[in-house]
Amino acid sequence: MNKVKVGNFLIGGDEPLAVLAGPCVLESLERALLIGRTAKDICQRLGVNYVFKASFDKANRSSFHSFRGPGLEQGVEWLGKIKEELGVPVVTDIHESYQAEPVAKVADILQIPAFLCRQTDLLHAAAQTGRVVNVKKGQFLAPDDMRNVVDKLHESGCDQILLTERGASFGYHNLVVDMRSLPIMRSFGYPVVFDGTHSVQLPGGNGTTSAGNREYVGNLVRAAVGCGVDALFLEVHDNPEEALSDGPNMVYLDKLEELLTEALAIHKIVQKNHPC
Repeated sequence: MNKVKVGNFLIGGDEPLAVLAGPCVLESLERALLIGRTAKDICQRLGVNYVFKASFDKANRSSFHSFRGPGLEQGVEWLGKIKEELGVPVVTDIHESYQAEPVAKVADILQIPAFLCRQTDLLHAAAQTGRVVNVKKGQFLAPDDMRNVVDKLHESGCDQILLTERGASFGYHNLVVDMRSLPIMRSFGYPVVFDGTHSVQLPGGNGTTSAGNREYVGNLVRAAVGCGVDALFLEVHDNPEEALSDGPNMVYLDKLEELLTEALAIHKIVQKNHPC
């Protein structure tokens, strides 16, 4: 397996489990630092490599009037301060090709949202920055189709790739995770990430906002780690009930350590019995 370098550590193969965690969207610099600092401390105690995640712009909200974040300029500024103060890598998503270059000046990982995973120009722009590119598998794609995404990134000169599973559309307002997708995508030779919180999202389930089943995050995370993954993507918040985006599927910050402890125990068994 190709290992991916993020900050001062590697993701993939026999490397420790990595965690990409933080709030859905940057609500304020102070809150982001609080969440990031707590998540970092938890990961350090558990021996898990940590990457701070948050969006500067949620361009695909259900409603035109929903909170989207601070925007590109202020968002990049905040992410830079978070990266410097916490001393951790950061990941954030981009929605337009022109965002790749300015965001790459701060972000260690450029994330391609699931709905945009086939957008050739966006993939090419992200690849050209030289940063790690994390692509979320579209809710409408079979896992085998992600091979084409990998090929597009290769053609654009990128070999630092992460692939993320976040569920597939199944009827109205429902996502279902086919656990076979994890080993299938991993067979492409790149680390695979499991998104445990968007996988329990109910897109548009509240009409103008998405709903979610937070209570199933643990079940899906344990199952995914048991199948073999290299990293977890988790949206966490100190008070999801007042979060400005994706509150119903975010993990309470004070529950993160328990969740990761269980995941780590399973990960060690998988690595021992099925070394990469």
